[in-house]
Amino acid sequence: MIIFNYLLVCLIFSTTFLAIKIGVDASAPPFFSAGVRFFVAGLVLLCWMVRRRKASFSMLFRKEMFFTGIGMTFATFSTLYWAEQYVSSGIAAVLSATGPIMILFIQTFVMRQKTTPSTVLGCIIGFSGVVLLLLPKLTVTSNLWWLMGSVAILIGEFCYCSSALYSKRVIQRFSQESPIALNSAQMIYGGLLLLVLSSFTEHIHIMSLLTIKVTGSLLYLIVIGSMVGHSLFYWLVAKTNPFFPSTWLYISPPIALIIGMIFYRETTTWVTAAGVLTIIAGTVIANWSSLKALTLSSKTRTNSSKV
Repeated sequence: MIIFNYLLVCLIFSTTFLAIKIGVDASAPPFFSAGVRFFVAGLVLLCWMVRRRKASFSMLFRKEMFFTGIGMTFATFSTLYWAEQYVSSGIAAVLSATGPIMILFIQTFVMRQKTTPSTVLGCIIGFSGVVLLLLPKLTVTSNLWWLMGSVAILIGEFCYCSSALYSKRVIQRFSQESPIALNSAQMIYGGLLLLVLSSFTEHIHIMSLLTIKVTGSLLYLIVIGSMVGHSLFYWLVAKTNPFFPSTWLYISPPIALIIGMIFYRETTTWVTAAGVLTIIAGTVIANWSSLKALTLSSKTRTNSSKV
């Protein structure tokens, strides 16, 4: 079940980039769509947890939930949804895969934690991959919006990584609460902030939201992307460790690129492919010690079970 659910998480999270792209291209207001997605998903999940007596609505009055919602949901997905008006779903997935490298950068240079030569080498290689993706567009003025969208995704990912490090402390502080309940509370706040941003920046036309593409995209992201995907992710965290489920970021870029090419006719070049492989290689090298530790831990548990 662990392997099956892990592969399912990889597939679900990889397809969310295309689902966002379809909705945005169908004229769905990006901030409004993101706000509805996370507010509804968070509210349903929290109500479900409260009904099972594994959470209470009082956690919504904790300032930690608000701050986590700003970083993990509002800042991350406001930039991602806006950027996918100009960036393909595959490239969005690749740029989002720089998350682990950013976490290592923050831990090493901001939090002053010890690092290894492989970590530094991986960060350099991963950054080179991002440059490979962006470099072909730098001399083409007509693609200014493409560049702005790519930079926006990287900024959003940096906010997500910073908030992820902060959320570790929050989870430890509220260790008696279910991680799913904590996640649902921050999604509610993030969704509300996105809806507030939408009210000031977007004009909502109800009829444009009732098309098959917009409605289908929104329902898929609410039910499959947020409720099922994130619930399975936190289930994997509980059954294994926080690092193992996050390795979906290594697998999602090629899957998202292939899905975008097959189902949405998105184009790619050899430079793009080289950038994808470079980012994945850099991320794996930077996290090599953690991957090795995870493998040894898995072998130890397997041998113990045999005994």
